[in-house]
Amino acid sequence: MSRSADRPFRFAVDAPDPLPGRSWLDTAREVEALGYSTLFCPDHLDDGVAPIAAMSAAAAVTTTLNVGSLVLACDYRHPAVVGRELTMIDQISGGRVEVGLGAGWKSADYRQSGMPMERPGVRVSRMIEHATILRRLFTEPSVTFHGEHYRVDELVCSPGPVSAAGPKFLIGGGAPRVLRFAGGFADIVGVNPSIHSGTIDAAAAQDAHPDRVDEKFGWVGEGAGERLGDLEFNVWLAAADITDDRAGAAEFMSAAFGVEPAAALESPMLLVGTVEQVIDDLLRRRERWGYSYITIPVGVARAFAPVVEALA
Repeated sequence: MSRSADRPFRFAVDAPDPLPGRSWLDTAREVEALGYSTLFCPDHLDDGVAPIAAMSAAAAVTTTLNVGSLVLACDYRHPAVVGRELTMIDQISGGRVEVGLGAGWKSADYRQSGMPMERPGVRVSRMIEHATILRRLFTEPSVTFHGEHYRVDELVCSPGPVSAAGPKFLIGGGAPRVLRFAGGFADIVGVNPSIHSGTIDAAAAQDAHPDRVDEKFGWVGEGAGERLGDLEFNVWLAAADITDDRAGAAEFMSAAFGVEPAAALESPMLLVGTVEQVIDDLLRRRERWGYSYITIPVGVARAFAPVVEALA
C-alpha cells in the first residue's frame, strides 16, 4: 500500500504564544473561526505556554477545533499522569484531543531544568514505552507493563477518553528508529529533520533537503507495512510567510538556515510566496510525499487563512 496523494488537506497552528494582540482564549476562538483544524501547543521549559493547561482552556471555549500537543516531551512526565490529564481534556472537548509525543530534543530544556539529557537512543526507548502505556490506558480497563523505563501495575485511567479507540497519536522525528516506530504505531506521522545538536541549526536545515525527506519516508514505510496508506502525514513549518517577494524571502531563509535559496524553496519545512505559489507548493508536496496536514507558525496564521480556505 502506498501513501495517499489525495488525502484532504487540513491545517494546524503551532502556538507557543497567543496570536498578536489576543489572549490565549481569544486565540483559540480566532484559530477556529479562521478554519484551522487544530491548535497545537509545544512543550518547552524555557518559553511558551504550558501545554496541558493551554489545551484544556482552548478546548473549553471552542466547539470544533482539535487541541493537541506538538509534542509532549516524554522525559518531563510519567505516562500515568499524562493519561489522566489528556483523557480529562478529551472529555472536556468531546473527543477533540490529538496526542503528540516526542523524545525531547531541545538542549535548553534540559540545561535550565537540571534534568540529564541522555543519549537519543535512551530517550527514544523511553518515548516508545511511554506511548505504548498511553495507548493501552486509553483502550484497556487496566494496564500492567514492566519495561526498562516504566513499570505500572493494574493502572486504571477513569474516566477514559470519549472514543473507545482513544485519541489519535502523532509521533514525529527525523531518524530511522523513531520514524519506523511512528509508521507502525501512530495515526499521524511527522516527518521532520533530525536535530542532533539540540538546536535548529544549519545541519537540521540540510537534513530537510528533499532527497533526505525521501529517505525518511522510506523508513516510515518500513515500519508501516500494509498500514502505510492509512497514515496521515504532518509537516511542521520552521518558517513560513505570505509575500510577493518570494526570491527575497528565500534569500532571508537561506541566511537564517544556512542553505542555498533554491534549497530553501524546495524544503517541505519552509513555505513562502504568494497565496497562489504557496498553494502550488503544497499540492506538489502532497503529490510527492503525502503531506496533507500542515502546521503553520502562529505569527502567520492570519496571513495563511486564504490558503486554508482554498485547500481545507
